[in-house]
Amino acid sequence: MTNLTKQGAVRRWITVRGAPLLLAGLLGACATLIGPRQVELPQDRLQHSMDRRFPMHQRALGILDVELSHPQLTILDQNDRVSLSLDANVAPLLARQSWNGSMAISGRLTVDRTRNAVYLADAHVDRFVFDGLDEGRQHQVASIANLLSEKVVRDMPIYTFRPEDLRYAGVQFALTGIGTRPGALVATVEPAQ
Repeated sequence: MTNLTKQGAVRRWITVRGAPLLLAGLLGACATLIGPRQVELPQDRLQHSMDRRFPMHQRALGILDVELSHPQLTILDQNDRVSLSLDANVAPLLARQSWNGSMAISGRLTVDRTRNAVYLADAHVDRFVFDGLDEGRQHQVASIANLLSEKVVRDMPIYTFRPEDLRYAGVQFALTGIGTRPGALVATVEPAQ
């Protein structure tokens, strides 16, 4: 084999096998250069996301039909917390009457990385009031509030990212943190490993 033929074979090998390896290396380097990013989620976008999930129908204690509707999300100023106010309608299965009222739940924000979602954690019921009920009945119905808040908090994300929401410049990102600023949540994302 002549020297020119060897050089041509080496060039072809570099072009066919080396170029894709070089390209993959460059793309990998770009991904690390992109680094963590912050994505702002304005309150109206979050509210729209919540509106699509309601009304929510639940059966509490096996004897009460509960409908939660008209969610109002409020971003609180302290410690990355939000509040969720809901209208509630409770109707016993065997009675002809129903009670209308409202409830408010607040909690700190947490990230579920496997679901790419933001949830409430350490939630507690701030308000649970029904129209036309005396204080004694209010206390009886209050146990429902705790059951409902657990269900809402456990099963209802504040916001869920779609996979395409977490892709930037050809790099897939993973949700790693969440915080608040006035009028918005701020999600921290990093290139997926």
